[in-house]
Formats: sequence, structure tokens, C-alpha cells
Amino acid sequence: MAQSQEEIRQNEAALDKFKMSAFDLTGKVAIITGGNTGLGQGYAVALAEAGADIFIPAHHEVGWESTRQMIEKRGRKVAFMQVDLTAHGAAQQVVDKALATFGHIDILINNAGMIRRNPLLESTDEDWDAVININLNAVYHLSMAAAKVFAKQKHGKIINIGSMLSFQGGKFIPSYTAAKHGVAGLTKAFASEMGTYGVQVNAIAPGYIKTANTAPIRADKARNQEILSRIPAGHWAEPHELMGAAVFLASDAANYVNGTIMPVDGGYLVR
Repeated sequence: MAQSQEEIRQNEAALDKFKMSAFDLTGKVAIITGGNTGLGQGYAVALAEAGADIFIPAHHEVGWESTRQMIEKRGRKVAFMQVDLTAHGAAQQVVDKALATFGHIDILINNAGMIRRNPLLESTDEDWDAVININLNAVYHLSMAAAKVFAKQKHGKIINIGSMLSFQGGKFIPSYTAAKHGVAGLTKAFASEMGTYGVQVNAIAPGYIKTANTAPIRADKARNQEILSRIPAGHWAEPHELMGAAVFLASDAANYVNGTIMPVDGGYLVR
């Protein structure tokens, strides 16, 4: 059946509203926890490449100078704050400092985290508490502090960093698995309520990425082969292969994407 002229006109008018500038983050300010090293540094540089200024709260100063150079090279501003994100009141301090530094905030990426690898029966209460505090509790408190700002201004993006362990049980990382399942749940719960305020809350679930955290797994030939056999892409991802998802979810192009857990895994989950 042929399209009517009126249908063509309506479709053209609707599609004319889409512009590639929807991916542009110029004028935006992003808080990226742990954005000074590893994948966090990648998210920081990627968002700066897209035009955003960056505020980085981190537990230590490692990587600050290299991160600063990469962001300023792209013509964007960056500021750092040394803070224990698990401390009482830290989340509000981070948001207040970012607002005082840049005047507004538009994006929060909850990236900071840690992992403790031990067989289940050898895991300790200390392992559990340490991982849950930074990987889940800090995500909740920072999201709450940012959400209150975003609700008032009627826009904002919260991007949580999940994992393949947001979907699976994994091996030797019970606390990390529990935290990443919790991150998926928080993402959906926040999205359900914050969408009313024009705020989108999503998560990225990275697959198997070449990072310092995954070096022990890649060095284990049997485990490495087990993982590779489940990845249709046939290889571990380079960090830059995650960054497009972060820029997309932070941008206006994703204004109708809310409550999703987006796997970037080379197809790992389909097997």
C-alpha cells in the first residue's frame, strides 16, 4: 500500500526534528566517580570529547594529571575532589562541590567500584562490606543527591555501571555479583520515578573488557578460553568500545531511553 502525501508530510516533519547535534554534550557538566583511572577515565575523556566539562570525585589522586591533560587537550574543563565515597555525607558533598565549581550539573556516571575475588566459602564479612559499600551504597546515595537537583531543573541523566554480573551469578565474586544485581534494581527503581521529572536513569553493563581488573582472568588460560568461547565477537573489548554507549546515554539522543540495562558485551549474553 502506497503512503499518502499526508503521511509522508507527517513523517518528514517528525524526522526533521532529529539532528546529529542531539549527541553533542557542549555546555553539559558530568560528575564521573572514579573518572581518574581505568574505564572511568575513558568515560571522562569520551564525554569531554563530546563537549562536556567533567567533575571527578575519587578516593586517591592517581591519574589526576594524565586525566587533566587528556580532557584539557579537548578544550574542556575538569576538576577533581579527593573523597571517600562511602563516608557519611560524602554524596551530598560531591554534588555541592560540583555545583560550586561549575554552577550546574547535568550528568552523573556512577563508575567507582571495587572487586574482591575469592571462592564463596572463603569470602569474608570484610569483603562483603567493602564491596557493597562502594559498588551499591555509594551509587544509591550519589544518585539520590543528584536526583534532587535534576528533579528541580527538570532534566538530567544518571548512568550506572553494571556488569555481566547484573545478569549472572559468576564465579568467586559473590559480593560483586550482589552489588551489580542491586545496581540493576536501583536503575529501574529510580527510572520508574524520575522519568516524571524529565530525568533518565540507565545502566551500562560492560562485557569482558581489557582492564587491570580483568588481567588475572586473562592470564588464566582455561578461564580466558571459557570466556572467549561465549563471545560471538571473538575477543575481549578494548576500553574505547564502551564509550559510545556512555556518550549516547548522556545525550539528548537518549531522552526516551529510561530504565534500561544496556549490555556492551560483544554478544556474550546471547550464548
